[in-house]
Amino acid sequence: MSLRLLKKVLQEQEGLQHQIRHGDVDDDDDEEHLNESESIGTGARSLINPFDLLDDDDQDSDSNKEIEPVIADEKTNEIYNPPSDINAQPGAPSGQKKKKKKKKKGKEGASSAAKTESSLDETLEALSLDDVASTGQRADAKKEKVQSAKACASSSKKASQCALKVDPKYLNVENELRRIFGAKVVKSFEKGNQGRIRGGRRGTHHIRKTFLISPSEHWTRWDGSFSMEFLETKDGYHYFRYVHSPSYQQAQNAFQAAQAIHDLNGVASVLIHHPYHLDSLVTMADYFRFVGEHQMAADSIGKCLYALECAWHPMFTPFEGNCQLKFSHETNKPLFTTLFTHMRSMDRRGCHRSALEVCKLLLSLDSDNPVGALFCVDYFALRAEEYAWLELFSEEYKTDSSLWLFPNFSYSLAISRFYLEKMESSSGDTPKSNSLDLMKQALMLHPAVLKKLVAKVPLKDQAWTKILKHSYFRSDQSKIPSVDHLINIYVERSYLIWRLPEVQKLLRSAAERVIESLEQNEDDAKDWICVRKEAFPSEKNEYAHLTVQDYSDTVPTLPPDNLQNFVVDPRMVEQGAEGIDEGGGRLVPQPAREVANRNPLAVLFESMLPWVHYGEADDPNNGNHQPDGEGHGHGQH
Repeated sequence: MSLRLLKKVLQEQEGLQHQIRHGDVDDDDDEEHLNESESIGTGARSLINPFDLLDDDDQDSDSNKEIEPVIADEKTNEIYNPPSDINAQPGAPSGQKKKKKKKKKGKEGASSAAKTESSLDETLEALSLDDVASTGQRADAKKEKVQSAKACASSSKKASQCALKVDPKYLNVENELRRIFGAKVVKSFEKGNQGRIRGGRRGTHHIRKTFLISPSEHWTRWDGSFSMEFLETKDGYHYFRYVHSPSYQQAQNAFQAAQAIHDLNGVASVLIHHPYHLDSLVTMADYFRFVGEHQMAADSIGKCLYALECAWHPMFTPFEGNCQLKFSHETNKPLFTTLFTHMRSMDRRGCHRSALEVCKLLLSLDSDNPVGALFCVDYFALRAEEYAWLELFSEEYKTDSSLWLFPNFSYSLAISRFYLEKMESSSGDTPKSNSLDLMKQALMLHPAVLKKLVAKVPLKDQAWTKILKHSYFRSDQSKIPSVDHLINIYVERSYLIWRLPEVQKLLRSAAERVIESLEQNEDDAKDWICVRKEAFPSEKNEYAHLTVQDYSDTVPTLPPDNLQNFVVDPRMVEQGAEGIDEGGGRLVPQPAREVANRNPLAVLFESMLPWVHYGEADDPNNGNHQPDGEGHGHGQH
């Protein structure tokens, strides 16, 4: 008798003994399950999905009560699938043999309080325990997420932190440009810019990946000339400030000396030895904007942001809204100025979603609103169609008074509600307020906005002429310095929004309702005047440090004769600068400069200045000299 036949006979005998003990299995069923057990023991893998057994275990839980609990070995990654009919019990000897094989191979280790009759029972129990454990882990993970969300909502920190959380993926301008124009257009544009970089080559060092800016591979290595230090934790906020190294302080002294004499060449020489000196980079960015080289200006600002982010403290997590970098510290000011400039640059490129994230970052870093980001965040939210977020922000942001009292928020919230009403009407939801009433309220609170908008947009309909004849809208001044300054900022920043016909229709309907209301009760005008004076009690302009030009889309230009004044604060240019001659405001021409054995970068910067010359153009010794036009378009710095 062959070994295989002997094995089969023994298995049949064991099956009969098993049937006698249980008395609930037929001969045919026993033979069928023996064959299935043999296929499992030989290492064959079933095609049944293990997760499909979860429902089967629930349905047949009563028939599997005799299965004793086992603990599967956590090191194994093998899953043995049971047969389709899990109510049948295989023979004990066959199960013991398979159990030894699994222990020998190390694929299934099991420990139990009592011995089991078959390895199939062990497999079923182990599988059920794994499934229950994984299900329990998923349930626990869901509970933890819910608890963390509740903890965040009931946190003792200011509610403005949640509204000011920054999404880093929206900080990347290239991503938004790809979404707007398509990846092919952006890629071709990037190739064109790379071709303009004369003499550029791939750097031999590693460029760090940053969130605020996408660094160029041609930039020099971050020199670590300044860093950030942790100050304290107060009221749930972590306070930091930047710290300068001795070498950076020397560069700062050299920059201040060049600035005092309006020497742009001196500023350029600082960058030769300290390529990441922030004030020098900001100064060169201003110059490039004046001469129309916006790409080079953006590159200078990008280097500033790259260096500032490389110096971040490990505990500095600005995107969470829980870090403060006070503007009162002199070393922190470059971050605010460069972020504000970067935000304006993104707005000019049409990347309003990215500009909104930068604006949120500015507001989260210093709650005192030092650079006036609060007066343009509503504009970016409307341009990015973040209407719901704007309403949430106006409710959660903590300030001395309600945000709707400011001119920009009073009008922007009405526009935001107008677009949300459209969405809610299409979805069947009931609006919580009326945009027409909000617009009427804005006109009653700040009526001087209307006349300025009509002139700036402009609104040429005859209906506006009739409306402006009313005494309440006749003046474009509120006689409160702070309010008038904020109105000028709002109109300069947001007048483009009012060019949409549907928004103009809303404004006209609200203005007509205001006139009707005043004709019925003239005391309403006096009440709103009292509200305005109570909201802005100061008789001085509290926002004089914010210039209207900073919120304008236009780029100021200076005549070439006045370029020596550009290093000075633009506010001083209007008042006149000292130290220039009375003839034509031109600096005294300097003698011809030598270019031999000099840094090409310094020569490039000097060649851009109209009062700098290098002698005769046909002099063979001036081989390093480049024409001004070429330097403007192809310079690398």
